[in-house]
Amino acid sequence: MAFRGPKVRLWRWRRNPLKRRADTVEAWVVLGTWVLGVLAGVLAGWTAARGAEQATAQELLARTSTVARVTERAPGTSPGTDEDTGSKLRVWGKVRWTAPDGTERTGWARVRPGSAAGTAVTVWIDSRGRLVTEPATPAQARARAVMAGGLVGLGAASVPLVIGHVVRAGLERRRLAQWDTEWARFGPLWSRNAG
Repeated sequence: MAFRGPKVRLWRWRRNPLKRRADTVEAWVVLGTWVLGVLAGVLAGWTAARGAEQATAQELLARTSTVARVTERAPGTSPGTDEDTGSKLRVWGKVRWTAPDGTERTGWARVRPGSAAGTAVTVWIDSRGRLVTEPATPAQARARAVMAGGLVGLGAASVPLVIGHVVRAGLERRRLAQWDTEWARFGPLWSRNAG
């Protein structure tokens, strides 16, 4: 196991006669990369989360619940009422409802298995009277916003970090090429004195 010695913090920013210009540039690249990564991640994540919250709020405003009636017996057998069993099992059943303009509409909605014709079901419709999915609950809306904000924030933060990594790799290649050039110039002088 190699001895490494004590870890020196902020070594890139300390004065050192052996420090080259490339070391200073690399220090600024690392600092800039992290600052830009954090700022981009936070701003993009916050913006995406706000957008998801606004989309969910608009979805809630655009949808209304109404009562529909099952038009024909739903497939399956009813295991009892939802209150008795706590069952969330649903099947597709044909339903009829009245649209906001007063016209009768029919379509397919999720109903309890074995629901008889005429059974009342709550469905969600848009402003045109078309069936739509139920809007998100507050917990689902929060989860959507957090997920969207987190994913977009991570994606946005990774862009400056990847660019910084590429720049640092280029600086490292350049530094190694400079060392090779200098070693080719001074190496023979040292080996001559050793003989």
